[in-house]
Amino acid sequence: MKSYIEKIIKDTIQALNYPEVEFTVEPPKEEKFGDYSVNIAMLLARPLKSNPRKIAQEILDNLKYDKKQFDKIEIAGAGFINFFFSNEYYHGILKYITEKGDSFGRLEINKGRKVNLEWVSANPTKPLHSGHGRQICLGKAIANMLEWSGYEVTREYYYNDAGNQMNLLAESVYARYMEIFDKDFPFPENGYKGDYIKEIAKEIYDEYGEKYKDSNELDFFRKYGEQYNFKLIRATLERLGIHHDVFFSESSLYNDGSIKKLLTEFEERNLSYEKDGALWLKGRTDFEHEKDKVIIKNTGEYTYRLPDMAYHINKLERGFDLLIDIFGADHSDTYKEVLHGIQLLDYDISKIKVIIHQMVTFRMGDESVKMSGRFGTFYSLDNLLDDIGCDATQFFFIMRGANSQLDFDIELAKEQSDKNPVYYLQYAHARICGILRHSTEVSEKIKNIVPDLSLLKEKDEIDLIKQLSMFPEELTSSLEFLEPHKIITYLNNVAAAFHRFYRNSREINQEDLNMTAARLALCGAAKQVLKNGFSIIGISAPERMERE
Repeated sequence: MKSYIEKIIKDTIQALNYPEVEFTVEPPKEEKFGDYSVNIAMLLARPLKSNPRKIAQEILDNLKYDKKQFDKIEIAGAGFINFFFSNEYYHGILKYITEKGDSFGRLEINKGRKVNLEWVSANPTKPLHSGHGRQICLGKAIANMLEWSGYEVTREYYYNDAGNQMNLLAESVYARYMEIFDKDFPFPENGYKGDYIKEIAKEIYDEYGEKYKDSNELDFFRKYGEQYNFKLIRATLERLGIHHDVFFSESSLYNDGSIKKLLTEFEERNLSYEKDGALWLKGRTDFEHEKDKVIIKNTGEYTYRLPDMAYHINKLERGFDLLIDIFGADHSDTYKEVLHGIQLLDYDISKIKVIIHQMVTFRMGDESVKMSGRFGTFYSLDNLLDDIGCDATQFFFIMRGANSQLDFDIELAKEQSDKNPVYYLQYAHARICGILRHSTEVSEKIKNIVPDLSLLKEKDEIDLIKQLSMFPEELTSSLEFLEPHKIITYLNNVAAAFHRFYRNSREINQEDLNMTAARLALCGAAKQVLKNGFSIIGISAPERMERE
């Protein structure tokens, strides 16, 4: 309808020989001003040297439109043209939702385009801890959003298997393995002390016995630890319904010559130089990061910037229309250095979008939950899933914008009441399913009745249809900055509109089967929109739920 209004306004402007101007068609702030408001008359006032209300009236007098779609079109304020949709229009929308079913809301704005979404990318040195959850769940929802917009999505996981952390993992596993034979065997000062290291060592002992005793073959322990941890990581992601298409290892960039090629290009273009035994990459005055940066330390160790540059070049050369990275707040400055290196080589960094999410604070009642990535025990993501379930975990991690700090109340997430925001939404869906189940008492009587949607005239009925009709537009808005929390806000509005309708309407009425059929059709459409929205944000749509 927004596109339709834009078209009839443009057609009228052209017919009146008015100059072309960029105008807006958007919902007004107050319901009394209609469904959509157009500001074109004020924009034309200066070039036409005329009163905007007079211009608005001329436009309205010459406007050609389908009168069935609108109750009225009127001029208000300084010259806004306000459109009020008819009930007939909303009845048509309700029928359309029913016909489209699971595909209602799907867009084609990115059809034929390919996007690479890289996220999680935790190093395989330990199981996923709860702090990883925000990025993991955010990526899951964003991937769904992208697919709903028409993109062909490649879900990718990049991991560091070539750095000091992996060496430390190998030393930690080896030390725990040797402790089986010598309980006083020294443990590395900064080693990984979680119980999972002991479990890896025990598994090696159970399989190989004393074969690697005193061997110090760190490559074996590194690889074994990596595979063990990846098995844990994948199992956790599987619990959340996340499946990556590509697992890309940093070491492959060294093995296939990508790093060497990148260094050669920097050298040939006079973009790198040696100083104090290190290799530096030049800055650029027209880029945000002007300072030169070390890419190979004087110890010969590569900084993270170098493989990350090679990795992003690899992705760009795979032909994606868009690359999206999701990073934690600790990357808020460093990723810009990677983009700088890529841009120096004339790659189009406008194809790369980086999402930075802020950190999470966990609470259990009044107490904060501490976690450690390396020392002792920590509150793992699996612990969180065990405590509150997959749906609450997914929902709570994405219910605030990525740019906002997130206060995660574990006790609230456990509640089976309307205080819990995910419970509130899912219960709305379950309640509708219950209504539809209970309609079996009249199903035989209404099974041959085609719902007469024109009977739906009450304000609560029309308001609910209005909310349902906004789903595609809300998804489009959320896609602009890849913000799935906006879909949650919209679904809350749908649930609230349904509850108002539910309180004020009697869906099943033996005395008026035609009205029953119409209202059950509305219930079915509300159920469909909630279900479709849930599939995007990544939670289930239960058909039965218990209240406390």
